[in-house]
Amino acid sequence: MTSNGVNIPPITDSGGQFPPTSNIATGDSLTHSSTTVTAATPPEDALPENYDPFQHLKQVYYPQHNAAVALYFKDLPTDWKPNIASARSSLRVACTITPDDNELLIAMRHRLFWDLLGYGNSNLIVYNGSTNDIAPPVAGHPKVYFYFSQDIASVPHGTSRLDAEYSFRLIKETAATYTKAKAIALATLIKEFFVVNGQGIQFTKGKNIYSYTDPANGYRLRIYAHQETDALPIIQKMLECTETVYNQNKLNTHEPLRDNTVTPVEQLVYEKEIIPPKFRPIANVRFRYAYVEIPLVKKPVYLVDTTYKHIPLVH
Repeated sequence: MTSNGVNIPPITDSGGQFPPTSNIATGDSLTHSSTTVTAATPPEDALPENYDPFQHLKQVYYPQHNAAVALYFKDLPTDWKPNIASARSSLRVACTITPDDNELLIAMRHRLFWDLLGYGNSNLIVYNGSTNDIAPPVAGHPKVYFYFSQDIASVPHGTSRLDAEYSFRLIKETAATYTKAKAIALATLIKEFFVVNGQGIQFTKGKNIYSYTDPANGYRLRIYAHQETDALPIIQKMLECTETVYNQNKLNTHEPLRDNTVTPVEQLVYEKEIIPPKFRPIANVRFRYAYVEIPLVKKPVYLVDTTYKHIPLVH
């Protein structure tokens, strides 16, 4: 563009002017200096000459593994030092990877922790029914489960381990009102009532049914026990967890005449001869853990666990 014979630099899109390429008064060409841009030297795209794949893998892996081990054994003191004075401490020592470990030791520690102790299977989401069904159960009241099982040493050879699971609902709570603080308070009570010296309490399971029905407080219990003196303490302890008063009028019993000591005869099942289990056999079962299912929360919240397979709110 010119104005009265004078060259005017063109206007940029933003309204500014491009730098002139010549002296406006004399018309002499101008040579502009530009900032020299030096590209950054890219990092060397190669492994170092002394690269040791095993040492590199170990340096990356063992801090992550040991962090999971520390979390699993968080019931031990925060100032814990490696020792084998107790069973839990001995297990932690066995699971912890050290900088001097070789491949075999690392593999064994990994298998002990992730497979044998079951950390790799802990807190997995278990779906029942359709995963698209998210309707809250029973108007959205949390449900508390108590799991019992037979000590493995007392299981007769060739028979299955007996277990039992009983539950009640926190009828005064909903998913919106229930909090972690309330869950911890419940877990503390469960530990007080169901765990003694680190072990769950026992009762004798049998053929008789002891039903305790109190829908207003969330209880529809059906305890299979050998006699009332076995079932009643379990029922009363579950009631105490929600500060519900026991009412004898809400207890019903059913004593079947069928013999539960007779071993059934062999039967052909899928081309194999098997012995069916006895009818409601008598055996001691021990409390193992308790958890709560909260509507719309896919993973159960473990409250107390004496098996160390889960991460509970209260140790």
